[in-house]
Amino acid sequence: MSIRKIIERLLFLVVVIWTASTITFFIPRISSRNPIRERFGQLARTGGFSPDDLEIIIESYNQKFGLDKPLWEQYADYIGSIARLDLGVSLYQYPKTVSELIQEAIPWTLGLLVVTTILSFIIGNVLGAVAAWPRAPRWLRSIATPFILFMGVPPVLLAVFLLFFVAFRLKALPLGGAYSIGVVPNQSLKFYLDVLRHQLLPALALIFGTVGGWVLSMRGMGVTIQGEDYVLFAEHKGLSGFTIFRDYYLRNALLPQVTGFALALGNMVTSGIVIEQLFGLPGIGTVLYNAIKANDYLVIYGVVLFITIAIATLMVLVELLYPLIDPRIRE
Repeated sequence: MSIRKIIERLLFLVVVIWTASTITFFIPRISSRNPIRERFGQLARTGGFSPDDLEIIIESYNQKFGLDKPLWEQYADYIGSIARLDLGVSLYQYPKTVSELIQEAIPWTLGLLVVTTILSFIIGNVLGAVAAWPRAPRWLRSIATPFILFMGVPPVLLAVFLLFFVAFRLKALPLGGAYSIGVVPNQSLKFYLDVLRHQLLPALALIFGTVGGWVLSMRGMGVTIQGEDYVLFAEHKGLSGFTIFRDYYLRNALLPQVTGFALALGNMVTSGIVIEQLFGLPGIGTVLYNAIKANDYLVIYGVVLFITIAIATLMVLVELLYPLIDPRIRE
């Protein structure tokens, strides 16, 4: 790929980030709610502030966070802070910074969403390729059918189903939480196994809710690949069925799926936000949900910007790496 194309893709990444940042800045401002007034209004009801003192406090915090400025000045300050990689501090959890909240939540989100996306991608594509491979045994091809049926069920609904029957009725797994109550996080195998046990239900919900899409798309790609000249040529050469399946059939059918992998991470985030909240996991989704509920502008900006940059960067990386995956592509 030429240097010109690489620069074009990087400039496109900047435009995507700026557009997403602008949208996330203005959407919360449409609401008439004032997060500072709401926060100190709650404290006033329990702490006995006088109305005059409350107004002074609210005014001072509005000045501190720049909420008393005109909208265009707030937007200019916001874009400038992003350029300096300064996401600000949380209005609701002050003095914690937005970066600190994201750093605390990232390990939980990566551990759930990235792992489940990779597993769903591998399982779905292998099952889809086998389902379309004419030499595969009939019983092996039929395994993919149940996973396709799950396509019509949202991962969130699957999560509720698993939560009720597996955790609540059967009591086979925990109802929620990142780890057991009373357990202190540490670097031990026992703690990691406890975390894995709590992550199992949300992971199953995400995998079963998305693997059917990979199966269906891979099966469609496999059917089109079967009639290609290079597959027929490999068969006439007398190569083994496994070699043809692995080197000529699977590798070529996987190429469009690689592009879909980066898009799948974006879809996983939308489902993961609700599922993390449902199971009480302290991930990015829970941070964003709490920020929206508290009308915490800066945290909403920071989390959405982080997710946007991550997904957009993955898309650009996939496009830049595509010529290495498929040597036939140069532009």
